[in-house]
Amino acid sequence: MIARKRELNPNLSSIMEEPQFIRKTKFEVYGEEMLEKEVKQSGNSGRVYLPPEWIGKHVKIIRIE
Repeated sequence: MIARKRELNPNLSSIMEEPQFIRKTKFEVYGEEMLEKEVKQSGNSGRVYLPPEWIGKHVKIIRIE
């Protein structure tokens, strides 16, 4: 989201990168199922395990905290 705003107006880059300007955003998503899980460390990255039935499916991940 920051990259898109920066593309539209380069002057926003310094404003949007400061933590006090981070706001919660409401998303409305329609789907089949929802899981709530904690991201676990995996090397230099994070990992979330999902059911094998979801392999090959399109998913959306939303960070809630």
